[in-house]
Formats: sequence, structure tokens, C-alpha cells
Amino acid sequence: MTVRKTATFQVRPEGLDRAKAAIREFVAYVRENEPGTLRYLSLQERDDPTRFLHYFEFRDEKAEDVHSSSQAVQRFTSVLYPLCVQPVEFTDLALLATTESQPS
Repeated sequence: MTVRKTATFQVRPEGLDRAKAAIREFVAYVRENEPGTLRYLSLQERDDPTRFLHYFEFRDEKAEDVHSSSQAVQRFTSVLYPLCVQPVEFTDLALLATTESQPS
């Protein structure tokens, strides 16, 4: 069963460039090394570029565990978390409706 989540966070203005570089590096790693991560989006607010929303989908709970326990996550969070205004907020989601084709 697909696992869907968001992570929202805000970084301090002086850490913005460092956070963006870490995000780009991390998402590239996920794309190349985590086939069980079906989607990982990093979105930056237009009106307040220090605020971010990450949306991710994992094939199943095992793929989420592979992602969460990776050294890449540890490296990413070791850079990102100290730059954050407050802790990252994670939310679990359930799909209600979509325009995308869903497997039968």
C-alpha cells in the first residue's frame, strides 16, 4: 500500500542557500538510489521563500523504512535541522481523489 506524507518547515533566512543546496543534493540522491520512493517533491513558498513543503510517496512501508534509515537522510537532516526555525512537521496522508491513473 502506498505511503504518502508531507514535511513542512521554515529555515532561517541566513541558512536559505545552504538549505536549498542540501535539498537539491538529497532529492537527487533519492531519485538515483531509492526505487521504492515513487515521488519526492520539494516545494518552496513564493511569498516566503524560507518556507518549504516536501511531499513524498513510497511504494510501501518497507520502502519508507529504507528511505528513513538511510545515511543520506542522516546527512540531509544533519544539515537541514539546525537551519530550521522550529522542528519539521510530518503529516501522514490518505489518498481521497486524483486525476492520475491508479493501478487496479
